[in-house]
Amino acid sequence: MAEKHPARRAITILCAEDDAGDRMLMRDAMEESQLGDRLVFVEDGEELMAYLRRQGQWADATLSPRPGLILLDLNMPRKDGLEALSEIKQDERLRLIPVVVLTTSSAEADILSSYGIGANSYIIKPWTFDDLVGVMRDVGRYWSSTVALPAVDRA
Repeated sequence: MAEKHPARRAITILCAEDDAGDRMLMRDAMEESQLGDRLVFVEDGEELMAYLRRQGQWADATLSPRPGLILLDLNMPRKDGLEALSEIKQDERLRLIPVVVLTTSSAEADILSSYGIGANSYIIKPWTFDDLVGVMRDVGRYWSSTVALPAVDRA
């Protein structure tokens, strides 16, 4: 007898993206995809780590719910995506959170480095809004209803 597929559940998606235009497009694409996931933005790797560690403006757990997924741009100021990814995957409390690199870079070195550090997926940002909507819909569906994720600290 086949097991019943789990129902889709909305998740918090934490997106590290420094470009304001890309953030706006991603928010619009997520709304267009109508998945109901909560999308939270941080602007660089330093802010990403502060959110995950609940430091500074993110100290209140109600403002920084544990994400079910991290979307990570590589090219950011202060701390780039590869540095942040390395910190996440080395931290016992954070390493089980899936990280999808979503970046403009198609450089083989970036792809290899990302997977070598522990990225769960690597997606090159599409050029059109419609394609971005499709990517956001696919990413949301996959990570919130297709795969089984481990329970992570939600506090």
